[in-house]
Amino acid sequence: MTSKLFGTDGVRGTANTWPMTAEIALKIGSAAGRYFRNDGSNGHRVVIGKDTRLSGYMFENALTAGLTSTGMNALLLGPVPTPAVGLLTHSMRADVGIMISASHNPHHDNGIKFFGPDGFKLSDEAEAEIEAMVAGEVEPAKAVNIGRAKRVDDGRFRYAERVKSTFPQGRRLDGLKVVIDCAHGAAYKVAPEVLWELGATVIPVGVEPDGTNINKNCGSTAPRHAAARVLEEGADLGICLDGDADRVIIIDETGQIADGDQLMALMAGRWAESGRLQGGTLVATVMSNLGLERFMTARGLTLERTKVGDRYVVEAMRRGGWNLGGEQSGHIVMTDYATTGDGLLAGLQFLAAMIETGKPASTLLRQFDRVPQLLKNVRYAPGQDPLDTAAVKAAISQAEGQLDGKGRLLIRKSGTEPLIRVMAECEDDGLLSQVVEGIVAEVKSIA
Repeated sequence: MTSKLFGTDGVRGTANTWPMTAEIALKIGSAAGRYFRNDGSNGHRVVIGKDTRLSGYMFENALTAGLTSTGMNALLLGPVPTPAVGLLTHSMRADVGIMISASHNPHHDNGIKFFGPDGFKLSDEAEAEIEAMVAGEVEPAKAVNIGRAKRVDDGRFRYAERVKSTFPQGRRLDGLKVVIDCAHGAAYKVAPEVLWELGATVIPVGVEPDGTNINKNCGSTAPRHAAARVLEEGADLGICLDGDADRVIIIDETGQIADGDQLMALMAGRWAESGRLQGGTLVATVMSNLGLERFMTARGLTLERTKVGDRYVVEAMRRGGWNLGGEQSGHIVMTDYATTGDGLLAGLQFLAAMIETGKPASTLLRQFDRVPQLLKNVRYAPGQDPLDTAAVKAAISQAEGQLDGKGRLLIRKSGTEPLIRVMAECEDDGLLSQVVEGIVAEVKSIA
């Protein structure tokens, strides 16, 4: 095996194409089983959840076969949000949790994400050890020690109760009309249920999964349909989740769409005022807008930046003892409540702010003025490295010179797809477009 299995967030790719094949999933399951069942006893457990992709059936079965072959006992949750797997791995005293999902990607992709016994995502080091075991021979358990598999029917309800417990005690959502777009994904049942149980009038969108429509023209990556429903229904706001419900995008009552940066600013400001923001610090990635950084600085607070990926945000939060972080894309991490990004939980915190302040969504989602930001994605053929060519390097160097003192430039490869992401920020719209398009053109000429 010459290519690396694990990327930014577990293993991901097109179903039935390396590395997302049933054969590799079986090997990953047996390697993970041997890694976590290292004392030979039969008391070890793995919690497995999935989203609504058709290929989820195949990967659930393959992983279960691999895991039980090494003596692990598999607890199968069925379709649940990614944060539910983190929660239940810890609360059910499991050794490892696995989520089968490609998050916001289209249905033909899928992925395998791992959580440790504490409910947090595995470290790079642990993933590297498992990957090394996949490449070798994994010793199966003796026949008498083969593990068992069991369906857990109440996983969704356990998660729902935990999420509701984070809402301010004694508060309800009576009188609020909420559009909830579940992207035909993992939260298609639990998210509308939670909002209705808290008293909201719920307009559900994206709640009819068929195995192939997850994230298709809906959810956090395509919120326009939900925005139209907000206006059509006269709703107070819209909440858009992605396929595994670890991201959220909020839509205000006027149909305007706000990203994770505005939501993080709101929460950081409120938490700082109430003394809840640990270390006066918010953790975000290099993708977050410069306006968010200025917002924090103006209040005597700190924005700590990491590389892209919610796992890196969480790792920084844990190292620094900070309790709030996230990504512009909508991952909002609140370690007081959860071990990973949780779109539904973040949506409830926003609703709590509406209830407690009496302010509409449109006011709460205008925490700072964004510095103009332009992001373009360029797809390239696997095996290529456009960023290593002289022409692209020269274009990047020229752009950096043009932006010096006027803005910032970020070029990176996606950790989950063969994409080069070109992002720049600058108050001068003309210059912004010029530098981004120049780099994109050079990358395309090679890709």
